[in-house]
Amino acid sequence: MKEPQNYENKKLTIKDWSVQDRPREKYAKNGAVSLSDAELIAILLRTGNASESAVDLAKKVLASSGNSLNALSGMSLRDLSQIKGIGQAKAISLLTAFEIGKRIRTEKVEQRPQIQSSLDVVNLMQNKIAFLDHEEFWVIYLNNANLILKAVQISKGGITSTEVDTRIVMQEAVVLKATQIILCHNHPSGSVKPSHADILLTEKIRKAAELLDISLIDHVVIHRERYYSFAEEGRI
Repeated sequence: MKEPQNYENKKLTIKDWSVQDRPREKYAKNGAVSLSDAELIAILLRTGNASESAVDLAKKVLASSGNSLNALSGMSLRDLSQIKGIGQAKAISLLTAFEIGKRIRTEKVEQRPQIQSSLDVVNLMQNKIAFLDHEEFWVIYLNNANLILKAVQISKGGITSTEVDTRIVMQEAVVLKATQIILCHNHPSGSVKPSHADILLTEKIRKAAELLDISLIDHVVIHRERYYSFAEEGRI
């Protein structure tokens, strides 16, 4: 005699859910705001596996990054691919979506090329350097109206430091006829507190700029969504 199936212990896939609980159907009916982070990721993943629905798999992916979309977007292809149930194809789908989001954000910022606060600096530079595993030093050159003339990568280094030539910083300022500059670099280590070397370099560039009647108005250190502003802390 065939034993009755135990529905209580059956693992449900998305297709087994009621229509109103399926991510794609929920999106079509109520819009993106009605979906949780896991449900949005599940749509990108498209399918689960033999033991997990796409939503269950999405929850596991989120958990691997501390349930932070910011942290998840900073994960490498290798790290994502190593999550059980996430192969290279699914990992690429996720990273592609994050990259599109970053480019949209950068495009919006670049359409309003004016710096009015340290947060504007973060918004401009975050997608360029905040998630890198090596240090990069950039200078944002401005005119009197705080309009961005150009953001320039001055140097690229290792995990803990990068060499900066003050002459290159000033040469670019003269060429662009900048009247103000903002320094910005990232700390891959995670701490945004400026090092002793950062403080010395800031003062060196400030003095050099002063000789050319150029104002150094800030130095911003960033890592992912966190930042440290010399101007906000009264150090410039």
